[in-house]
Amino acid sequence: MTPRARVEAILRGKPADKVPFTIYESKIPQCSIERQLRHDGLCIVNRRYSVVSGGSPNVTSETHSYVEDGTRYDRTVYKTPMGELSTLSIPAGFTSWRQERLFKRPEDYKVLLFMAEDRQFRPNYESVLTAQEWLGEDVILRGAIGSTPLHEIMIGYMGLEVFAVEWAERRDEIMKLYDALVEQRRKVYPLLAESPLMHFNYGGNETADVMGRERFEEFVVPHYDEAAEHLHKYGKLIGAHLDGNNKIWAQAVADSALDYVEAFSPAPDTDMSLQDAIEAWPDKVLWINFPSSVHLWPIPEIEETTQQLLRDAGGRLIIGITEDIPADRWQQNLLAISRVISAEGRLDK
Repeated sequence: MTPRARVEAILRGKPADKVPFTIYESKIPQCSIERQLRHDGLCIVNRRYSVVSGGSPNVTSETHSYVEDGTRYDRTVYKTPMGELSTLSIPAGFTSWRQERLFKRPEDYKVLLFMAEDRQFRPNYESVLTAQEWLGEDVILRGAIGSTPLHEIMIGYMGLEVFAVEWAERRDEIMKLYDALVEQRRKVYPLLAESPLMHFNYGGNETADVMGRERFEEFVVPHYDEAAEHLHKYGKLIGAHLDGNNKIWAQAVADSALDYVEAFSPAPDTDMSLQDAIEAWPDKVLWINFPSSVHLWPIPEIEETTQQLLRDAGGRLIIGITEDIPADRWQQNLLAISRVISAEGRLDK
């Protein structure tokens, strides 16, 4: 089987020749070791792939960069008929560190609401078909739905401390913005369902101590289920990037329409072992993140951890790399994991 076909088979609950091994495109440089790993079956995950284009006809933006004390900053200003908002960030490779978020004062609600309602969407399928053809069989494209609405407000727009104050003092304003974002998401679901991509991640990076079980059940899971209703009609799959502690809402995840749990990080990195997850989510594929802390261990212990993961999970497992590995360890570590999967991860015995 090709690396992509192997991943697709496991996601659909079909037979595969061995447990798939995957890695985010941003986590592995192009080099001879990368070529060897792909030859041995590693599948590159091109994540957050957009099958929907969009814009805001009544919102313009401009970004200005400057350097202060040797650090580059990017200031992005959004201009609307209701006023202006801005963000400030420090670029950091494939990500950035946000210094200022969009929401800064209660008067900003009307601007954010306008920006949410002004969004328009259209399909962008041709680029997906071209990418699938060019990238070949050792790359899989994953669609991205984006953050769930409350997470976007909490983390994207406000930050935790500001959100906590606003949730206590102006929850009705948050809910107006939440409702507008919900309606925008509903415009996207049918476009995703009819797209060429097979699977989509919705939200994730939820922190139990922040979101809490009650909010997770009320404001997160229903969106998984609503999106899944559209996607499943077209044979598409949905998962969530749940890489933190999940014990608090394990039952809610079990009851949800998610087909797979992506980036699940087993103990010792979180409060659930792989065996805990298998028992809690018997009908879901576990697309795990190889425990990040283990990358600091000696190679024999990395091999032993891989063996244990394979013994625990059987045929419902995809072993992935979703976090950074120390630069001086990634080559030997990935080769060790790949060797064990090739030797002991066979599913066609």
